[in-house]
Amino acid sequence: MLRLILALLWAFFSMVFSLPAHWRWKHIAKKDPVKAWNKSWKYVRGFFRGLIFIAGTKIELRGTENIPEDQPVLFISNHRSYFDIIILHTLSKTPIGFVAKKEFRSYPLLPLYMEDIGSLFLDRENVRESLKTINEGTERLKKGLSLALYPEGTRNHGDTLLPFKTGGYRMAEKAKCPMIVCAFTNVGRIFEENKFHFIRRRHVILEFDKPVYPHQLEKEEKKAFYDSIPVRIQEMLDTHKA
Repeated sequence: MLRLILALLWAFFSMVFSLPAHWRWKHIAKKDPVKAWNKSWKYVRGFFRGLIFIAGTKIELRGTENIPEDQPVLFISNHRSYFDIIILHTLSKTPIGFVAKKEFRSYPLLPLYMEDIGSLFLDRENVRESLKTINEGTERLKKGLSLALYPEGTRNHGDTLLPFKTGGYRMAEKAKCPMIVCAFTNVGRIFEENKFHFIRRRHVILEFDKPVYPHQLEKEEKKAFYDSIPVRIQEMLDTHKA
């Protein structure tokens, strides 16, 4: 209970007292969105590190050498928890945003900071709006912003992966940037999967696969790679249990 209370207080006061910074980032973004993403990323990364500290989470990393330091990445991951986003944000070597469900727009304060770091809101039920979001994501990748995509579409607390929605993969292809498949284990047990949603100390494993450049692949190779992504994630998850 104490960890949950501390996390809520940390989140509330961090967002409320940083509202002036939010307005400053919005002003900067009008002229230089890349500069604004960098500034907000550094702040939000510190905020997320505070949440991880409060949660008492131990993170075991595998394959971090596969993350390039000098170019944006489209990260593809399984999705078990809000802590997926929190942890990945603290580990990215470049500013990073997220592709989130449109429902996040209705949350108080949170959408402001999601937009500051370059996150996008995807309406999967509206094809035209989805295409606009994918095109915008492509442009942001070209400008140097990394993005995290969760093809399951929602947090999954089951034993098997949900069907993957692959439309967002085209962002990396069109932006000519790498895709890195990654897998989280035990992250849902920090918060969502606990009774009464209390925050618990957990040992989380996060593994990064080698980068793949879809634009360099032939048509059949690219299709085979996209089809293999759920298998790659499941194989990593299986090794985490060994």
